[in-house]
This record gives sequence, structure tokens and C-alpha cells, in this order.
Amino acid sequence: MGAVTSATATDQPTTTRGPSVRLQRILAFILLLAQGGITVTGSIVRVTGSGLGCDTWPNCHEGSLVPVQGAAPAVHQAIEFGNRLLTFVLAAFAIAVFVAVLRAGRRKELIVYSVLSGVGIIIQAILGGISVHLDLKWWAVAIHFLPSMLLVWIAALLYMRLAEPDHLPQVRMFAPIIRTLTIVAAVCLSVVLVTGTMTTGAGVHSGDDGVGMEGRLDVDIELMALIHAGTMYVYLAATLLVVWLLYRGMSSRGAKNTGWVLLVMIGVQWAIGVIQFNLGVPRWTIPAHIAMSSVVVAFSAFLYAHGLRRITRSEKNATVTAE
Repeated sequence: MGAVTSATATDQPTTTRGPSVRLQRILAFILLLAQGGITVTGSIVRVTGSGLGCDTWPNCHEGSLVPVQGAAPAVHQAIEFGNRLLTFVLAAFAIAVFVAVLRAGRRKELIVYSVLSGVGIIIQAILGGISVHLDLKWWAVAIHFLPSMLLVWIAALLYMRLAEPDHLPQVRMFAPIIRTLTIVAAVCLSVVLVTGTMTTGAGVHSGDDGVGMEGRLDVDIELMALIHAGTMYVYLAATLLVVWLLYRGMSSRGAKNTGWVLLVMIGVQWAIGVIQFNLGVPRWTIPAHIAMSSVVVAFSAFLYAHGLRRITRSEKNATVTAE
């Protein structure tokens, strides 16, 4: 299916059929929020000890798709089953984005991102079911969480790329060293996320009151927390270097602003982590920490996307005159 976007007098992308670019981006933004939001509800399942409120999958309990009175505490069943239902809401938005870009005849890149979002949700649901069958062993929960961050990254890229006209070629907006450093920073971020899941796996919140510490990662929690913090400082240093270089070179105002917001979000995430470490990981801090993980991943993806864009004449001029 050929691209049917065209440029107006101001070179802004419009579609000649199907949903407008504005509607496509609204749906993509909702999808991005939902991808991050379901990680937060998943963390609420963990800190309330509701992970086995539904003790099997895909049914909630053996022989029943929905909660069963007396099979588990009612509040735990409600929280876990509610989190499962949100998967269908998330899938609905992924389908809506896919249909929108397909009907608008957008370029293949955007269709691929939308398909990956939908397929990723299915895989996530299966991984969640596996973690339940494995009684929430720490590594199973980690494998369930990490793809969520990848899906947030994909949704953020989709949101950014939808604004770009299909007919324009991609242009490198960052100097090669900055582009390389953004990739290095993204790799560092992935290491931060992995060590974060290991820290959680060694912590006191198993995800279900009946599981206790069985299946937890058997390492010193303070040592694991320090390793996690160390990887975060490496990621912060890489991001600081990227933003500094953006201000030294010819970079767009949007890229610079995104860099600054990302640094602030990393600072907020650092503060929450310090509070967790010093207060013994109180329950309320975990959903906040997970939410900020999604925010940091999203803005990291935004910054990465600024480095290679299908830009219009007006955007190119703005970049040149920004300095």
C-alpha cells in the first residue's frame, strides 16, 4: 500500500484519506500511556500481594475465567483480575492505532511499529501467565516486566514518527558521535532496568502473601541496590554527555528540550530510588518507581528519535537558526 501523505504549503504532514495525522497521534499517545500504565497496575498487584489472586492462566481459577468467591481474598482477586482486564483495553488501543495507520496508507515503518505493539501485548500476556504458573519466581516476573519497557519504547517511537511526512527522506539530525552516544545511553538504560528487576527480585515484595521469600533472588539486597545505583549513574553520565553535546552543536530546540526533560525525569527516578533504599522499600514507592521507569524510557526514545527524522523545510530552517 503506497504512502498517501502530502505536504501543505507549510510542509506539515496531512493524509489524503483515512484518519487524520492528529487522530493517529492521539491514539498512539493513548497507547503509550496505556503501555506505561499497565506496568504500574502490575506493580500494584505486586505490592498488595495479589499476584496469585488468580492462581492460574488463562482462567482466573481452575474451571472459571472470573474470580470465585472464597478461592482467594476478594481484594486480591479483584486487583489481579482487574489488571488482566486492562490487557484487553491495551490491546484495543493497539488495534485502533494499527487500523488508523493502515487506513491512512502510512509508510511501512509505522505499520511495523503498530504490529509490534499488538504482538508484544499478546506475548506479554503469555509471559504473565507463565509467571503465575511458576508461582511468581523472581526471574519469571523479571522476564514479564522487561518486555513492557521495550513496548513503551516502541510506542514512544511510533508517536514521534507519526508526525513525520511519509514522502520525505530521513535526515541525520545529530552528529555521528551524538548519535552513537544516544545508542550507548539506551544500552546503559537497558542494563539499569535489568539490575532493577534483580534488585526487586532480591527484595521483600514477592507479589503474593502466600509465596513469601520462596523463589526470590538469593543475593544481598543492599549490594544489589548499590550495583543498580551504579548502572544508573553510568546511564546518567551518558545522557548528560549527550545533552551537553546537543547544546554545543547544531541541534533542534525540540531535541535540546527533550534532553533536559529526560535529565529531570532521571533525577526524579533517582530520588525515589534513594527514598526506597533509606526507608526499606515501602510499598507506595514501588508503583512510583515503576511509573517513572516508563517515563524515562519514553523520553529516552523521544531523544533517540530526534537523531534521525523525516524533516520538513520549516523544521530544517528552525534547526539551522536555533543556535
